[in-house]
Amino acid sequence: MEKQNKDEIEYVLKTTDIDWDTVVKVSTAHYVFPVLYCNLQRSNFLHYLPEELVSYMEFITNLNRERNEKIISQAYELNRLLLANKITPIFLKGTANLLAGIYDDIAERMVGDIDFIFSKEDYSIAITILRKFGYSEVTKQEHYPPYEFRHYRRLQKENRIAAIEIHSELLCKNKYANEFNYNLINKDSQIIKGITVSSYSNKLNLSIIAFQINNDGFKNKTMALRNAYDVYLLSKKTNAKDAVNKFDKLSNPLNCFLAACYEIFNKAESLKYNQTKKVFSYLSAFDSQFINSKKRKRQSSLNRIYLYIEQYKFYKIFLYLKRFLCLLKYSILHKKYRVFMIKTLTNKNWYNNKLIEFGLKK
Repeated sequence: MEKQNKDEIEYVLKTTDIDWDTVVKVSTAHYVFPVLYCNLQRSNFLHYLPEELVSYMEFITNLNRERNEKIISQAYELNRLLLANKITPIFLKGTANLLAGIYDDIAERMVGDIDFIFSKEDYSIAITILRKFGYSEVTKQEHYPPYEFRHYRRLQKENRIAAIEIHSELLCKNKYANEFNYNLINKDSQIIKGITVSSYSNKLNLSIIAFQINNDGFKNKTMALRNAYDVYLLSKKTNAKDAVNKFDKLSNPLNCFLAACYEIFNKAESLKYNQTKKVFSYLSAFDSQFINSKKRKRQSSLNRIYLYIEQYKFYKIFLYLKRFLCLLKYSILHKKYRVFMIKTLTNKNWYNNKLIEFGLKK
C-alpha cells in the first residue's frame, strides 16, 4: 500500500463512522473482499474494524487461499498434460497472475476459471486432448451458443476446483483483434517454474482489456476494482505507460483505464498516464459519477468506492441486455442463432437463473 494512501486510510478509520455493510457489499461485488482484508492486515489496521467483521473476512480469505492453492495445482496438471502432447498453453488472467507470483498472498485474488490460449493450429487439438482427459461442459445443454469467437464453452473435470476456458482470441471485438492476440503475447511470453505466461506488460494490458474492451467498460465509463488492483500491482513490475503506448487503436481506451486507476489509487506514481484531451474528457465523465449533486463536491476516496455497488449491479444488467439484443438481431439472419434463441426462450429454468444472477430473486 502506498504510504500516502496508508496515512489517509488510517485517518478515515480513526475519525469516520464507516458503513461496513456497504464496504462488504462493494468489495464482494467487485471480487476484492480478500484483498481488502490482506491489505488491512498488512497495514496493521484490523483493530479499527468490528471483531465480527474481522473474523468473517479472515474466514473468507482462508477459504480463497485454499481454493487458489487447488487452482495452482490444477494449472500445473493441465500444463503437464498439454506439454506431454507437444502443445504449450499460455496461461492468462488471474491464474497467470497467481503463477507469476504478483500477489504478496495468493489469497488476495479471487479467480473464477483457468484461462489459457493456444495458436490457431493447436486450438482444436487442445480441446480434443482436454475432453479425452475428462473435461466436459459445465452446463449441459441440448443446444450450445453458435458464437464462440473468443473462447470455447466452459469445461470442467470432476473433482477439479475450477472450470477452464480455452482461448483462440483475447478480444471479443474484431476491430482490435489484430493488435492484441496470441501472436503478440507469444513473442515475449515468459516461463515461470515450467509454466508459460505472458510478459508483465501484456498481463497489465490484458487486465485492462478484459473489462475495458470485452465488457464495454470504456464505452460506459465504468471500473472493475479487481482489474484495477491487478493493474496497480503489475505497474510495479513494468512501465504501465509504455505498455499501453505500444498499440494504435487500443492505446486510447487502455490509457483511459490507466488514468482512472491513477485517480482511484490516489495518484500512485507507477500509474502515470498520457495526458491527452481524450483522456481528460474520459476522466471528466468518469469522475462525474462521484459528484454529490446536492453539495457539488467530490466525495472522499472511501465514499467514492461506496458508489460502485449500485452502478455495477445495473451495469451487469445493461451489458447482458445489450448482448441479448445483438443475439436477437443475428437470429433473424441466421438459422443456427434462431434455433438457439427458441430453445433458450422456451426454457423455464433460464428465466429463473437470470433473475438469481442479477440479484432480483433469491
